[in-house]
Amino acid sequence: MIEGIIGKKLGMTQLFKDNGKLEAVTAIEAGPCAITQIKTDGKDGYAAVQLGFGTAKQSDSAKKKSDEAPQFKHLREFQLDNPDGVKVGDKVDVSLFKAGDLVDVIGISKGKGFAGVVKRHHFRGGPKTHGQSDRTRHPGAIGSTTYPGRVWKGLRMAGHMGSEQVTIRNLEVFQANPEKNLLLVRGAVPGARNGLVLIKKSGRSK
Repeated sequence: MIEGIIGKKLGMTQLFKDNGKLEAVTAIEAGPCAITQIKTDGKDGYAAVQLGFGTAKQSDSAKKKSDEAPQFKHLREFQLDNPDGVKVGDKVDVSLFKAGDLVDVIGISKGKGFAGVVKRHHFRGGPKTHGQSDRTRHPGAIGSTTYPGRVWKGLRMAGHMGSEQVTIRNLEVFQANPEKNLLLVRGAVPGARNGLVLIKKSGRSK
């Protein structure tokens, strides 16, 4: 059974639960996806399916080739325990999930560019007195005095922030609407609007 789907983050909104409690939810356009390739243990060393999502932009010459299969904008693999009963061309939609399911959402976080240690690592910064009024957001000393007398690898310093893969685990599915290809999950998911996300069934049950 396929355990995931490709989607596009639409944004966040608020909805009321049956008990009247207001919940913040993220709307995701999940699928429909098509199976474009099946990988097996015997041939590839692992079992997985490749899903295609979105329509790629084509040139005028490519559009004239009417007999070719549609080109997908995004291709992603999802591991599969048993590929039996799955074939190329099958559709995967949001009916894979139902309200109450727990899912893991993978996306690329928003890029923040070059950021200092206060913003990137939440450093407190230096004092505003004792002659240091011009370096309150500096990292401070980065060396280690006499021994080892160098900067340790991996030391938290200023640098590129964001634009990296982030996984948010165990988000609850608030609502799944196969007719509109819409999936609503409680809480926030990584990435900007219209960003690509992968939704997988979580290993934990509610």
